[in-house]
Amino acid sequence: MSDGDVQIHSIPKPAEGGAVLNKISSQLTQDKRRGGAQSMMLGAGLEVDDLAKPQIGISPVWWEGNPCNTHLLDLAKHVKQGCTNEGLVGLMYSTVGVSDGITMGTDAMCYSLPSRDLIADSIELLTMAQYHDGNVSIPGCDKNMPGVFMAAVRHNRPTIFIYGGTIQPGVWHDDCPAMNAKKGDQTNIGDVYESYGAYATGKMTEEQRLDHVLHACPGPGACGGIANTMSSVLEVIGLSLPYSASIPATYPEKVQECLKVPKYLKRLLELDLKPRDIVTRQSFFNAMTVVNAIGGSTNAVLHMLAMARAADIDLSIDDFQMIKDRTPYLADLKPSGKYNMEDLHKVGGIPAVIKYLLKHTNLIDGTQMTVTGKTLAENVADAADLEFDNQDVVRPLSNPIKATGHLTILRGNLAPDTAVAKITGKEGLRFEGVAKCFDSIPPFFTALERGEITAGMVLIFRYQGPKGGPGMPEMLGQTAALMGAGLGGKTALVTDGRFSGASRGFIIGHVVPEAFVGGPIALVEDGDKIVIDAETRAIDWLVSDEEIARRRALWKPREYRIKRGVLYRYARDVAPANFGAYLD
Repeated sequence: MSDGDVQIHSIPKPAEGGAVLNKISSQLTQDKRRGGAQSMMLGAGLEVDDLAKPQIGISPVWWEGNPCNTHLLDLAKHVKQGCTNEGLVGLMYSTVGVSDGITMGTDAMCYSLPSRDLIADSIELLTMAQYHDGNVSIPGCDKNMPGVFMAAVRHNRPTIFIYGGTIQPGVWHDDCPAMNAKKGDQTNIGDVYESYGAYATGKMTEEQRLDHVLHACPGPGACGGIANTMSSVLEVIGLSLPYSASIPATYPEKVQECLKVPKYLKRLLELDLKPRDIVTRQSFFNAMTVVNAIGGSTNAVLHMLAMARAADIDLSIDDFQMIKDRTPYLADLKPSGKYNMEDLHKVGGIPAVIKYLLKHTNLIDGTQMTVTGKTLAENVADAADLEFDNQDVVRPLSNPIKATGHLTILRGNLAPDTAVAKITGKEGLRFEGVAKCFDSIPPFFTALERGEITAGMVLIFRYQGPKGGPGMPEMLGQTAALMGAGLGGKTALVTDGRFSGASRGFIIGHVVPEAFVGGPIALVEDGDKIVIDAETRAIDWLVSDEEIARRRALWKPREYRIKRGVLYRYARDVAPANFGAYLD
């Protein structure tokens, strides 16, 4: 299906407002003592008539060099045009993040999670310091979404998010048996990382790998599979328009969304409807439900805990287990599944999933308010119904991929304060093996190339937590290499770091306490037996209490790896992962 052929999904009209727009003017004009500010705004290019109009901060998380974010400035310009059309003053400024895909497997990945808080701080700062009446944030890569959310519930000015959109899949140009791929099959960045494992173990030639690298990312947009988890969260929670999470970056619908958003924001100003009026504990539960239904990333746990705290909403890590236990896993999306986010969009996107769950279960509360000025149920009333005789992107409730969700909260003597597992069922539900420990990342790849990583190993990646990394880097390089090497179902990976939405396999992250603060994971030695059971939600380290005590007496705390700058401040101040690794 070409861009021109795509169905234009129907976004609901904004609700009617009760206020008169000309009574809403920028806070800069409300204090007559601020003539200097008015003068400076004129110097910045505004006309005199603009001074009485609401001023809307437009904040794309834009920078060049990352397909997730490179196009966001162009989208922001469309939003600015929409503001002009609606009698609003759109004022653009940019904030920056980090490319998870480009930094993966390097020390630069340590900066990824801290970028979430930089984004939140910068948008909060500009919104409040410049007296903006509202905000439109345009996020792309994973940390962008929780970052803009955290800013919105702090400044609490009327806000709408526009997701930059998913990338369209690339295409294999030749058969590649090592990757179970045929010429013409779809591919994405996750496959590129997995191809390294196939290459490193001699299953794929350098020429095949290079051809794959050249064709996996055909243009702008965020990673194509379930790396779109957090955009889905923003849509379900009510702070972006219906379909925002699934519209591909290059579809005409994305530009139309940008042009329409100012009309909705204008209505939010009239209604005085702010983020904290929309976001509730129940709207978080709705989002957690959809995350489990679509097979979302483990990052959802980390981010949503931090988001809820920013909004002063009581949410705990055990709430995720409660939602998981009652929610079926329905969407067959990559990396564990077959399809991309674009495919979900073609069958109705997140609104179709919400409508199906509303119609056939009591898992979603449709009364929650959204930025359309209407409820979640009203937003999806005219959405397409999922048809199960002509698509299998989303399974029916009668035939789920898994009867309950995939995000499992584990506890045990290896993770006394919890760990987070991504168990889709395709990897099995139990793993027993012997530990092989890595205190840094590079030695793993050397060991893989030498054939030292074998079936039955539980690979321990420690000192990768919020403080120890610092910054809690993602493990996609390792998980993908294991899959490409044919070891994905034969090994398990346990870390106090975290995972990408493109990661798959028998993987357990967010181990708390982390190694840096002396958590048990710091004391594991090669050859120790470890048992992980997703059904009993246990992660057991089969070493006697006496031996653990002996090792603890020998363990010595490490100094902060970084002694200055953003990573030092992050490591010094960050909360544990089971509280969202928040900074504020």
